[in-house]
Amino acid sequence: MTGKPGKRSAGLLLYRRTGGSVELLLAHMGGPLWARREAGAWTVPKGEYVPPEEPLAAARREFEEELGLPPPEGPYIPLGEVRQSGGKTVTVWAVESDLAPEEIVPGTFEMEWPRGSGVLRAFPEIDRVAWCAPDLAGERLITAQRAFVDRLLSHTRPG
Repeated sequence: MTGKPGKRSAGLLLYRRTGGSVELLLAHMGGPLWARREAGAWTVPKGEYVPPEEPLAAARREFEEELGLPPPEGPYIPLGEVRQSGGKTVTVWAVESDLAPEEIVPGTFEMEWPRGSGVLRAFPEIDRVAWCAPDLAGERLITAQRAFVDRLLSHTRPG
């Protein structure tokens, strides 16, 4: 799931406060390419959009498409954007909310599997979500998206 130059994605990073810290809701990428991976195989729930669609509107739409649940209401904290190794630019907003991971109903995508077989199979876009402490989130997230953890923490620290 690498992006091509010029592609843009937007997403929502849910967080909840837990005894003086925060937990972040991450999504494990679905499909056979990610099935046995943990480190670098998790993402902020997000998806592609094409302007003139506004990034925040796309983030809300993609949250519902990926998790099968309506996006939480704001306020939304802009966490900026990062450029992933495949060239895709990802823009993310954080929003404080709670969600029961067992309630998700992920969307699906199709791909040829096994490769070269000519057989199209459907896979979930994400196969699970989990609440993670910031340190664990940093280990699990795609490298470029790790910046969002630090940016969120700078907004949620007591000041």
